[in-house]
Amino acid sequence: MKEFGYQRVFDVPGAVALLGADPEARCLGGGTNLVDLMKAGVERPGLLVDVRELPLDGIEFTKGGGLRIGATVTNSDLAAHPEVRRHYPALAQAVLAGASGQLRNMATVGGNLLQRTRCGYFTDLARPCNKRTPGSGCSAIEGEHHNHAILGASSHCVAVHPSDMAVALAAFDAVVHYETADGPGELPFAEFYLPVGDTPHRETALPSGALITGITLPPLPVAATSRYRKVRERASYAFAIGSVAAALDVRDGIVNDVRLALGAVASRPWRALAAERVLTGGPAGAEAFAAAADAELAAAEVLPHNGYKVTLMRNLVVALLTELAEEAAR
Repeated sequence: MKEFGYQRVFDVPGAVALLGADPEARCLGGGTNLVDLMKAGVERPGLLVDVRELPLDGIEFTKGGGLRIGATVTNSDLAAHPEVRRHYPALAQAVLAGASGQLRNMATVGGNLLQRTRCGYFTDLARPCNKRTPGSGCSAIEGEHHNHAILGASSHCVAVHPSDMAVALAAFDAVVHYETADGPGELPFAEFYLPVGDTPHRETALPSGALITGITLPPLPVAATSRYRKVRERASYAFAIGSVAAALDVRDGIVNDVRLALGAVASRPWRALAAERVLTGGPAGAEAFAAAADAELAAAEVLPHNGYKVTLMRNLVVALLTELAEEAAR
């Protein structure tokens, strides 16, 4: 491991000053991903800025009736918060599905957003990886890729984003707030993660030296009737091979509002806008749900060993929306 400096900070201006002064500085929250990558030699920061003591660990209502979630809120506290469970249950379910209790106790909301892919070639320094070393190539395309992207990938990278929490945030139109030396800023979640394109090493639209300070969720009545469903290869905690965050408002058998996001299918959480357009204003039934899933997955581009994800995701979308529709009809 490369030698690095360490500085604990207690206020946002101090953290921003350190991050802005050193391009090799990284924020240290729970360290559940960053420290592992440092041990593997993938991340080589010159300075770790410990942000755990920043006053960003609250969850509170916004003036409009949404929620503001601080960047240092732990995953455990987020999943257990009564207002999150009441108003955005799929978010709480996604966090609980994401890791063991020990990891949730350490991991932070801000760190969760910035975690890196779990593609094996990304952490294997002996193999080419455009995300790790731009221009070196993508080993997964001709190698092991059964859990890799079917949507939005490119010839430069087919890795998937690992976060469960981010899938629910994508469905609920979250906004990421940050602070830089030039002042505060915000990014709608749809713009936070960059398309993979030919620059897979550039993962977010955060400015250089930015510190994530929190996330806001808008007041969204449909989110109160939401669920998160994750499929993994073993019963114990593992990264998804497919997941869905869904919220559904049905009135008199017609879809009044719907939110849908897919996980483990792209380099970023995938908002299923095509599926939402098909469903909105139409009947709430298995046939319509399948048609919506097909509309979203029509753009899928599969590799030799990950084509099963198309069928998996279709079935997962239909099953979860059916559950929500049946619940609404009771």
